[in-house]
Amino acid sequence: MPPTHRGEAPPAGSIERAASHLGDVLALALEHGPSAAALVVWDGRSELARLLRGAYQRCLPAATFLEFDALPPAEILGAFERLAPGDLVVLIQSTSFRLDAYRIRLELFRRGLAVIEHPHLARMSGPDVALYVEALAYDPGYYRGTGAALKERIDRARTAVIEAGGERLVFSGGLEPAKRNVGDYRELPNRGGQFPIGEVFTESRNLAAVDGRVKVAFFGNRRFEVERAEPPATLVVAQGRVTDALDASPELAAVLAEIRADEGEVRLRELGFGLNRALSPRRVLRDIGTFERMCGVHLSLGAKHASYAKPEIDRSRARHHVDVFLDADGVWLDGERVFQDGAWTLTGGSSGPDAPALA
Repeated sequence: MPPTHRGEAPPAGSIERAASHLGDVLALALEHGPSAAALVVWDGRSELARLLRGAYQRCLPAATFLEFDALPPAEILGAFERLAPGDLVVLIQSTSFRLDAYRIRLELFRRGLAVIEHPHLARMSGPDVALYVEALAYDPGYYRGTGAALKERIDRARTAVIEAGGERLVFSGGLEPAKRNVGDYRELPNRGGQFPIGEVFTESRNLAAVDGRVKVAFFGNRRFEVERAEPPATLVVAQGRVTDALDASPELAAVLAEIRADEGEVRLRELGFGLNRALSPRRVLRDIGTFERMCGVHLSLGAKHASYAKPEIDRSRARHHVDVFLDADGVWLDGERVFQDGAWTLTGGSSGPDAPALA
């Protein structure tokens, strides 16, 4: 069994800052009171995991806390069994908890439980810790208001234009109905998910109707970590496929080669609009699952995208979903500018500067 307490305890001030943000998440997003039933399963293998454990102890004084590494799986599963629908489970994971074939979050949702999941915390240390804490901040007016406005605009968009690094990528075939991760679960079947949050995402209705070029600032490497593209690489996209990657670093070239070897081509699928203002191309976290919430634009490469089914994609053969992040100059939906100077401009349908010509 691995050691359970490595390194120094986190500073009290950072725990208090995290507790303040998580208190808002619990009260405003999850609508979970401090005395309501909750179970926190944690490990002590990373600084950030220990910090979050301390923060939740302040936010949830009545909760049960179980140390994952100190207990047999049967005891943890038994604790899940004793919970009632509507109760909360918090998973604080330096890597990702494994309980045989038990898919923890999906099974907990099936039981009607609310879930807050913090995975892969060991990927973040040093300055990443404070940045992760700030990314937990929850502003319901911003997340829900801007998230709803973006979804409404995406759902009726016929075209989208992304500019990054002086290059332009054009989505000319409309966009799929957007999905939101903004801490608003009132109309969703499940409450919770992976935190920090802040994203609205879609993809092209017609996967072949995406053309142009775009500069990539960061990408997910083969270790599932965020890596800077040095120098920024230019992806060349024709009919929804990456046909070239100019100035690609050896690691990015290896990622693309791996996708081609497994899938025969490099599809472009997700168009993600991150809302988390703590994260940006200048405020970067190493963990890719967290950084995809950064305020800006990301794309996914590879055929895999579980949120949208496409008849031309065989899900059983789709293996890759690699996020790439843009230092975007602007985003236009049907000629309306919705992203400028590193911020989303939509607050309810205001128009913006003219879009670049599509020709």
